[in-house]
Amino acid sequence: MVASVLEVSHVFCCPNRVRGGLSWNPGRGGLLAFGSSCSVVLYDPQKKVVINNLNGHTARVNCLHWIYRQDGSLSTELVSGGSDNQVIHWELENNQVLKAVRLQGHEGPVYAIHAIYQNGPSDGVLHALIASAATDSTVRLWSKKGSEVKCLQTLNFGDGCVLAVCLSFLPSINVPVLACGDDDCKIHLFVQQDDQFQKMLSLCGHEDWIRGVEWATFGRNLFLASCSQDSLIRIWRVYMKPTSLETEDDCIRLKGNTFTIQNGDISTTVAVTLETLLAGHENAVNAVHWQPPFYKDGVLQQPVRLLSVSTDKSMILWAPDEESGVWLEQVRVGEVGGNTLGFLSCQIGENGTMIIGHAFQGALHLWKQRAVNRRQWTPDIAISGHFDGVQDVIWDPEGEFIITTSTDQTTRLFAPWKRKGQSLVTWHEIARPQIHGYNLKCLAMIDRFRFVSGADEKVLRVFSAPRNFVENFSFISGQSLDHMLCIEDPDLPEGASVPALGLSNKAIFMGDLGPQFSEDGTLLVNPALEYPEVTFQPALLSGPPTEDHLLQNTLWPEIQKLYGHGNEIFCVACNNSKTLLASACKAAQKEHAAIILWSTASWKQVQTLVFHTLTVTQIAFSPNDKFLLAVSRDRTWSLWKKQKMTSPEFDPFFNLFTFTNKITSVHSRIIWSCDWTPDSNYFFTGSRDKKVVAWGECMSNDDVTDNNIGPRSSILDVGSSVTAVSVCPVLDPAQRYLIAVGLESGKICLFSWKKTSQEVNDWIRCVETSSSQSHTLGIRRLSWKNCSGDTEKQRGKGTEWLHFASCGEDHTVKIFRVNRGALAGVTTPCQS
Repeated sequence: MVASVLEVSHVFCCPNRVRGGLSWNPGRGGLLAFGSSCSVVLYDPQKKVVINNLNGHTARVNCLHWIYRQDGSLSTELVSGGSDNQVIHWELENNQVLKAVRLQGHEGPVYAIHAIYQNGPSDGVLHALIASAATDSTVRLWSKKGSEVKCLQTLNFGDGCVLAVCLSFLPSINVPVLACGDDDCKIHLFVQQDDQFQKMLSLCGHEDWIRGVEWATFGRNLFLASCSQDSLIRIWRVYMKPTSLETEDDCIRLKGNTFTIQNGDISTTVAVTLETLLAGHENAVNAVHWQPPFYKDGVLQQPVRLLSVSTDKSMILWAPDEESGVWLEQVRVGEVGGNTLGFLSCQIGENGTMIIGHAFQGALHLWKQRAVNRRQWTPDIAISGHFDGVQDVIWDPEGEFIITTSTDQTTRLFAPWKRKGQSLVTWHEIARPQIHGYNLKCLAMIDRFRFVSGADEKVLRVFSAPRNFVENFSFISGQSLDHMLCIEDPDLPEGASVPALGLSNKAIFMGDLGPQFSEDGTLLVNPALEYPEVTFQPALLSGPPTEDHLLQNTLWPEIQKLYGHGNEIFCVACNNSKTLLASACKAAQKEHAAIILWSTASWKQVQTLVFHTLTVTQIAFSPNDKFLLAVSRDRTWSLWKKQKMTSPEFDPFFNLFTFTNKITSVHSRIIWSCDWTPDSNYFFTGSRDKKVVAWGECMSNDDVTDNNIGPRSSILDVGSSVTAVSVCPVLDPAQRYLIAVGLESGKICLFSWKKTSQEVNDWIRCVETSSSQSHTLGIRRLSWKNCSGDTEKQRGKGTEWLHFASCGEDHTVKIFRVNRGALAGVTTPCQS
């Protein structure tokens, strides 16, 4: 078996902010599917890992659904709808895509989808019946039989918009029925007659838009649960009305709605009555979900349990009382704290022992039923990530965690969770150091537990890890506190919190944690909110924190603000000796395009480097700190050299060493990215013109002149706009530089390069990401892990792995591992 060169090690993402974006494959070991940007993610809630990414949509995935099997076994088919106006039917085998069929016809984004299996009327062969609703005010019915797909019917709702659809079969007669939740506050029922769905009834009662509908069969009755923005849940009972020859009891009952259907030569009257009204939420109910049937001791079980979620931040599990039959609230869980807007979707999995809710800002809240006390539910860990484009990612100097920043206005820290006595290691979000009010753009590590970030504001902000984070990081990652920062430092804050209407993380010390009293003995609280000012509560964790803890208790104190730029910050970098910061902001004029150097000791401006005329897109210090490289929107780069100082008291001083202009620049479009080789001899630039170029030689001797700096490679055309370039800190087995190139298409390509005398056949394409490994939108940053001579060795096999992280506009962060030994077999040069 050929060794894999490139593997996805870890994935960090979260569901899109849409209703209907979750679906849990029923049965034991079922995977949770959710839409993340343009991708469908298959996640294992038990193992806490992403199994696969299904990439096929070209715009946001809005809805998806596993097609349940009638025997309760795990499904192998999935349907999804997106803002690209199409529906995709996925057929899977061993969680890998076997076939993906596109259903095209909608003229607007698809926002609701459902599917069931149906026996063909003529041949009895099982096929999928799919219903999809879009913003073009239509519901389309599709039939998929083998590889053949056809649109059976289009239901037009005029000026209305269907927000939820669900398919099932009428009890006893196996006739398909479709429920459509509309924005006219009604539920429209359609029944298939002569291969066409005909409208039979409209159920009235809700007073606002219908947000969710779902069918469930219990014995000879079919139940429909509906939820609305009026904060109420209605459960409707559908049953076959007895014929005149049968006698009805004399019980007092609600007036039922009836309709007649023709099933062959037999006419059947169907009745619909309101079974119950559930009022437990205080705001709009966004989704309802029946517990799917499952096998227990060889018998198919169908518990009567309904899960609902609301904008009021609560999730309720309902069930009828065993004695009276009255529907009661069995379990209520939800979010606590933070600036959140409740839940959008919910699912029941693992035979009813786990429930999950999808919050407005992408967070997944998972609860597990306790084995001892079945009435108790405890929060569990689920995947987390950014809910908007991720702009930057960087490893800490020790290579033990990554920090990311995003336009969702958060900075997040991901680290490995090493369980005691287990070999399984999974990565999780363990801190959210910055929750800001501006879109975050860039960051740089100053040292192991300090970083600086830049946002769409004119200020750089410096953060330092508090004591509580360092302690929890050591416990979660299985490391000793001995080699970390001085934990006994009395000036080290415990944590941080954000004051009301503030943007700065305020340090919280041990003395601030107790109740604060005034001179007359009254508790000091915020007079506007009447809550204690300090929301941070320290906690020692043995595992990754839950979302509630991340929102309130993992902020890092802000220790410094750096003022000096005239526009929004665009990029920042720190030198390798951790003594200098370099930053630049958005610019349309030369005076604003200047690079500012800051001292990390005094936090004062050291120097201003003026050359470029438009925004500097990336800055990179050479590994030996002798050079500073800057690339810009003006299609040029500039190289600054550090001057030798006669006295160590003076700060380092950089002079313009060399540069390119419109004539000497190889690039004809914006240069997005740059990076240095580990020996500081060459640097690489990547541009929107699809070109990657190696420049040098910078270290031929100490008296190198600017005339020696020029293109040292053939021009590599990668076929798509280059948005990120990163050079591995170690060479490949052939002693060639290893370069990762991120493209606007979402693909990542690995190349190796070595200078040749003729600049021919110098590039070798090593490997590129497959469809499931790639991002679905543009790459924003690539970052190699600092190996420091300590690469991961696979136990017993001696495989040497190199790691790099990627982030992109598809809201996703990925950690890849590269088999360094397998690179030796790749020798085919690229065609320039």
